[in-house]
Amino acid sequence: MATKTKKQSKSGTKAGGIATDFQEMQPDERLKIIPLGGFGEIGKNLTVIQFRDDIIVIDCGLGFPDENMPGVDLVIPDITYLEQNADKVLGIFLTHGHEDHIGALPYVLKTLNVPVYGTCLTLGILKNKLIEHKLDKTAKLINTKAGDVINVGCFSVEFIHVNHSIADSVAFAINTPAGMLVHTGDFKIDVTPIEGEIINLTRFGELGNAGVLALMCESTNAERPGFTPSEKTVGHSLDGIFRDCRDKRIVIATFSSNVHRVQQIIDYSAKYGRKVAISGRSMINIVTAATELGYMHIPDGMLVELTQLKRYKPSEITLITTGSQGEPMSALYRMAYSAHDKVELGADDVVVISAHAIPGNEKTVNKIINELLKKDVSVLYDKVAEVHVSGHACQEEIKLITALVKPKYFLPVHGEYKHLVKCAEIAEYLGIPRNHIFISDIGRVFEFGKNGSYAGFNGTVPSGKVLVDGLGVGDVGTVVLRDRKHLSMDGLIVIVAAIDVDAGLMLSEPDVVTRGFVYVKESEAFLDQIRSQAHDIIEGCLNSGMRDISTIKSRVKDDLTKFIYNKTKRNPMILTMVMDM
Repeated sequence: MATKTKKQSKSGTKAGGIATDFQEMQPDERLKIIPLGGFGEIGKNLTVIQFRDDIIVIDCGLGFPDENMPGVDLVIPDITYLEQNADKVLGIFLTHGHEDHIGALPYVLKTLNVPVYGTCLTLGILKNKLIEHKLDKTAKLINTKAGDVINVGCFSVEFIHVNHSIADSVAFAINTPAGMLVHTGDFKIDVTPIEGEIINLTRFGELGNAGVLALMCESTNAERPGFTPSEKTVGHSLDGIFRDCRDKRIVIATFSSNVHRVQQIIDYSAKYGRKVAISGRSMINIVTAATELGYMHIPDGMLVELTQLKRYKPSEITLITTGSQGEPMSALYRMAYSAHDKVELGADDVVVISAHAIPGNEKTVNKIINELLKKDVSVLYDKVAEVHVSGHACQEEIKLITALVKPKYFLPVHGEYKHLVKCAEIAEYLGIPRNHIFISDIGRVFEFGKNGSYAGFNGTVPSGKVLVDGLGVGDVGTVVLRDRKHLSMDGLIVIVAAIDVDAGLMLSEPDVVTRGFVYVKESEAFLDQIRSQAHDIIEGCLNSGMRDISTIKSRVKDDLTKFIYNKTKRNPMILTMVMDM
């Protein structure tokens, strides 16, 4: 992978640590835990576990660009360390099928084609992504289920059933030469799940009684007190919405991967005699995969195509769509801005946004809500109705899992730094010594001695963000992002001029082209001044005997930058095209 936005972490411990003389230990005696994503950030989850020459990877997810990454489509982890140790990597183990846990695999498998272990639905969702990237024939996907134990190298990895906002989610119990690690993955304790069993608390208790070296516990909801409500809570709200909106078309935007939520929407549509249409590529792909694998059940004849919507009254249709995060060009976004070619929203519609805005997406979600309200559409979302519950554990659930597992050491994972700190505080509240709790960061190497005789940080590895822009992976770096932000703030001016270097003459008056700087029709006089300044600068260079094109270009750019700033207090990007004819 080409250019990367690097992040090198500082050495030392956070939230306590055991004073350790690593010089007394042989390097191959240490169990290493190296996060390459998902620590101090939301998404991009990837954790490396290494002992001697054996490496396994937990999850391989992507993140989404923030406002400082204009034009970037996706963000994936920097896997330089894994590429440097490719012969040691034994497999990638997936906790569940959300984008922030599997989304980077199509990019990573192109350079690191190792076995991928996951449950049925997780691999079913992944297969669609691999087909798009033409990797479905070469990828080594190994189907597993809760209760399975996979032996690779010196590790044995047990899959443990947990509840989350997507079916087939698991935690891992990883037996290592240094002791047992428990990685919760994303989880919640739902005693009334829509389908399947509750989280396997019994197995967590058994592991705790047997002895656990360290618990790696998810932290996303660590700031929230109490328990996360059951998914059935949303079902009761949906029932009320369908009952109260019998005369309107119901449009529900939710995460495409929330199979249980989509199933409830289909069930209530059937109950109230509605047909169901699906909009959005990812929603269609996941519904298709979940139905084929038996995780979703749709009555025969219930699904209709978007092209058939006009055949039905609004009261006869439920539309399930993507766009709950306000993603530009998602199906709901296009509907809100009247850009969807098959769906036009109005007063006969009620839109339900059945999701909570991921941090950073609040503005885009609010924009969509405002646009919908301008169209006289009724809008229900999490601040005005109970239409979403989280899939992540709140404080009491974190306490319960920690109390069952009884780890010697505690490592919070998956969250912004504030989430990791709060999760660490919960562990300390439960009696885990402060110097047995470690808050890591991407790229930091954490090491254990056998049975936890040693524990602490020891150096860093290359880490950071690799930016995906269209088909380009890693070719957008800091310099490109800086230029894009520069263009977005101050615009662009292009100076075009033809000269005869040998004769020292200008062959044509400079031409000035501008984009995003000033409105040309109202600024012709000022552009004439820029043109005149460019002429004088070039002519001055030629008259002084300057013949190097690059030097002339630099002089034009530098002098014009000063002139324009003095006139406007702006710094547009200036490109000079001085051609020797």
